[in-house]
Amino acid sequence: MSQYWSDFVSGLDPYSPGEQPDLTDIIKLNTNENPYGPSPKALQAVEALLNQDLRLYPPPGADSLKHTIAAYYQLTPANVFVGNSSDEVLAHVFNGLLRHSKPLLFPDITYSFYPVFCQLYDISYQRLPLTDDLCLDLADYVRPNGGIIFPNPNAPTGRLLSLQAIENLLAVNHTSVVVIDEAYIDFGGESAVSLINEYHNLLVVQTMSKSRSLAGMRIGYALGSAELIEGLDRVKNSFNSYPLGHLQIAAGVAAFEDKAYFQQTCNQVIQSRRSLTVALEEIGFEVLPSKGNFVFVRHQHYEAAIVAKKLRDKGIFVRHFDQERIREFLRITIGTEDQNQQLLDTLKNLINQHLTK
Repeated sequence: MSQYWSDFVSGLDPYSPGEQPDLTDIIKLNTNENPYGPSPKALQAVEALLNQDLRLYPPPGADSLKHTIAAYYQLTPANVFVGNSSDEVLAHVFNGLLRHSKPLLFPDITYSFYPVFCQLYDISYQRLPLTDDLCLDLADYVRPNGGIIFPNPNAPTGRLLSLQAIENLLAVNHTSVVVIDEAYIDFGGESAVSLINEYHNLLVVQTMSKSRSLAGMRIGYALGSAELIEGLDRVKNSFNSYPLGHLQIAAGVAAFEDKAYFQQTCNQVIQSRRSLTVALEEIGFEVLPSKGNFVFVRHQHYEAAIVAKKLRDKGIFVRHFDQERIREFLRITIGTEDQNQQLLDTLKNLINQHLTK
């Protein structure tokens, strides 16, 4: 603690991201990065801009990217907000749309940045428990609130809500913003973007880090009514009027335009998820139904923390959450076919050795 800090800083409990090891000879399945690289067209677009024009500020509105995203989702640019990662977008959402006298509602098991944002912006909140089988029941959210936010699919469970369940909530929750965090929607879910024109209090947040393989570029965006987007723009322009650089904008536009590559890599991840699920179940793991680029698993005979450590010792990184209700689970990112097979082979060997030897 420093005497120079602002008063609130010492009380913050910052978000802890997944480990980013400074190693090369590992299998990294702990941070839900896409195992397949960015679109070749996105790489070409970035390379084309590596010139003296980088001395110039980027366009503050990232208009070309907004127009591209709007066309993709059959919206208008006035329905699109872009930012430097979906986490920055969410920060503006919490600050600009979710700070009210009534509490913000979100699940007890969910993206762990949500309570951090609430701390940062002094937002009161309530965590609503998932069901015993770690499902999100939106009937619980029909109560007075200052906003509602949840991922779909949820993180870290991977469970998906139907579009009808979301619409049922929107039909009865008119007076506050409902934020659907769709970081993983492209791996088998149906986006709520189709409901935006009917429900003006709906905001959908997405990222280009997962399905479009651009985690290193930090591009996020939100889709919603012009009223909501204007509120976000007012916050953004009071914070950072140039959130996306030339390279980010170019990479984002090219990635959206390369629909064939996007669909191909998403399909590869989905197929690998199915195969990995079956193989894990065959060696005694319970695997929750997932529509993300990861699976959430536990073994009835072995502690998750021990499995994670043993895998790490073998150069395979997975994510363990030392958190109430999910302490016995591991979240495993879907890798390439070869990476998945090495994971399975290692797990089989560890199980055969009873993990404790």
